[in-house]
Parts: sequence; C-alpha cells; structure tokens
Amino acid sequence: MTGVTQRTVLAVLFDGVQSLDVTGPMEVFAGASRAPGVAYDLRTASLDGGPVRTSGGLTLVPDSSLAEAPVPHTLLVPGGHGTRDSQPELTAWLRARAGQAERLVSVCTGALLLADAGLLDGHRVTTHWNYCEQLARDHPAVHVDPDPIFVRDGHLATSAGVTAGIDLALALVEEDHGRDLALTIARHLVVFLRRPGNQAQFSAQLSAQTAQREPLREVQHWITQHPDADLAVDALAARARLSPRHFARAFREETGTTPGRYVDRVRLEHARRLLEDTSDPVERIAGASGYGTPEAMRRAFVKALATAPAEYRRRFRTPMSGTTTI
Repeated sequence: MTGVTQRTVLAVLFDGVQSLDVTGPMEVFAGASRAPGVAYDLRTASLDGGPVRTSGGLTLVPDSSLAEAPVPHTLLVPGGHGTRDSQPELTAWLRARAGQAERLVSVCTGALLLADAGLLDGHRVTTHWNYCEQLARDHPAVHVDPDPIFVRDGHLATSAGVTAGIDLALALVEEDHGRDLALTIARHLVVFLRRPGNQAQFSAQLSAQTAQREPLREVQHWITQHPDADLAVDALAARARLSPRHFARAFREETGTTPGRYVDRVRLEHARRLLEDTSDPVERIAGASGYGTPEAMRRAFVKALATAPAEYRRRFRTPMSGTTTI
C-alpha cells in the first residue's frame, strides 16, 4: 500500500484474558483498515505463542510469541481475571519492551499489569471502577482517577471496563485518521461515538445506589423525569413527606450521594442527551434541563466536562445523514 502509513497494533494475550477487551478494540481497528488509505496491521501474541483460555471460556490462538512479535506502534494490554494473579514473566516482558511502542494502551484491569511493570508511575490513569482503589493502594506513585471511561496521558492511554476499550479505540482512530472515519466505524459496530474520555463510568442513576425506602425511590424517579422542576432540598423533602434535614440525611445514607449532587448529575446527563440527539437551541435545552439560563448550563459543562455546550454538541452529536462504506 504505497504512501499509506501502516500502524501495527499488538494485543497481549494471557490465560484469563477478557475476550471483549481484545476483540472490541481490534474490531475498531479492523473496521478502520477497510477504509481507503488506512492500514492497521493487527497482531496478537502470548508469552510462549500458545493458545490462551479467556475468562469466558473461549480459546484464542495468537499469531506468535511475544519474543517473536514485532515492535508495535500501539501495544494493547487487555484485562480479565488473569490480571488478578501474579504474572512475573509477562510483567518482565512489559517492563523491557512496552516502552518501545509509540502508544501504550490498557483496557480494564490491563492497567494492573502495566502498574506492576512500573509503567504507570507518575501518570494519571484509570481502570475498571471495582479495581481503582486496589490500583491506588498498591501503587501510590500512580495517579488513579476512578471516574473517566478513559484517560490520555502522553503516549499512555488507559480505559475502564470492557466497552470503554471500544470508546478508547474509536478515539485513537479519530486521532490517527479523523472524526468521519471514527463515526463510520461506530455506526458499523452499532455503537455511539458520543462518550468523551472524561464521561463518568456510571450514569447518575447507576453511580448512586437505589434507595431502600419507597418515598426516596420515588423522589429519585421524579428527579430523572422532571429535571426542569424545583429540585431544591425543601421541595424534594416535601415530596418524600420528610423534613429537609431528615430527607437530606436519609438520601445520602441510602444512595451514597447528596440530593444536590444527584440533581446536578441528572441535569447534566439530560442536557447532554438533548445536545446529542436534537437540534434544539441551547437556550431551550438549558430550560428543559433545569439550568434556567444558557450561562448556568455553560458553567456546569465547563466544571464537569471542561468544555462548553456548543463545543460538546459539535464534537459528540452524530450526524443524521451521510454514510461511508467500510
């Protein structure tokens, strides 16, 4: 392919690997390679070149051993149950060879392997939410951010669980070849190219626990259905038939977050969905999401996402027309 820059993507395989951590990103790069002028050379390798058993019971047959594998442009380290066990040989290989790659990528708990190899020290990273505390505790030199679905820090890119690896791979294709191709792949895989790296791993409804008591559960549902309503603590407490002080204390005890923070998350998510899915003007979206004014919504977006609503819409709204074949 004369004049086409070929980037080798090497996925590391080991027993107990999560199959989707491998196949999700690799399908993204494979889809990109079907476009004219794009070339990703996809490789897989295990320590000895032998087949590995995934955590889901599948058998993956690598192209080669790690010793025989070419130096890749992008080294992909997936996660899975196998990362919970000591992997001294794999860690030693990563320590010796991973630095040769131009781009070092982990999916889910693959970050634990990179941390064991000393490759995350001094870097801001993320991993699956259930392992962020462990990563931070075992590797105090690593700056663990438990919220984003993926984090870029120089040549290093780390992502949260499973599907976040697809989001990250789409972001890397966009970096290499532009947004149009990444959008085309997202449509082909029937996923949304809408999740910025700093999007939280959980939605407001998932990040907060469901309240045990029915009045509090009803309030949670009311908030999500009426983001433009009066959602001050006094108003929500009256709906739950509790005093404001009792309501605020009970809500936090049962959901793990304060009423105000829950409302902020719901309103932000509602505004984001409208920016992504509609052509409504920002003024209307601000009102419908409970912000009142576009300036109030802008401040909320900048604080939470480090971007203004107009820029968020430009970057993450999927065009409704136009297709490209890959």
